[in-house]
Amino acid sequence: MVEKNVAPDIRSYNAKLLGFATEKRMKEADNLVEKMRSKGVKPNVFTFTYMIIGFVNEGNLEEAKEWYSQIGKNGLAPNRQTFKTLVPFVCEKADLSFAMELCNCKENFGRRNLVDVALLQRVVDDLVGASKIEDAKELMKLAETNSYWRYKLNMPAE
Repeated sequence: MVEKNVAPDIRSYNAKLLGFATEKRMKEADNLVEKMRSKGVKPNVFTFTYMIIGFVNEGNLEEAKEWYSQIGKNGLAPNRQTFKTLVPFVCEKADLSFAMELCNCKENFGRRNLVDVALLQRVVDDLVGASKIEDAKELMKLAETNSYWRYKLNMPAE
């Protein structure tokens, strides 16, 4: 692009970043984010989500959680893909308190519908499986009474 006098923008950086994430080349992805910042290109929610995808692909929960925290620290809000990637991974890693935190965020039970019913049901099922019945019931109540979309979740056999 530089040879053709085309300055890379956020979309071109994000495309390359997604490629690194898909190929589990997260050291290079991290370097690309730093290069992006040094060139004055501000990361967006897709940048952070692609980093999360990469660390999920590598099985690195702590790094995925750190990149998730960067979304809010940069004044952004997570998107549907962020949750679609992170919630099942967090459940798989049995970090149910973080799964509960992800599903309880204001964006999910306010005007937006970012976590679909299948993801919420997965968290409820895993909470019940871990004998966290009260947490499961709390999440179900939130899901049934939210103002945007009333989810129909099922309580699995305790």
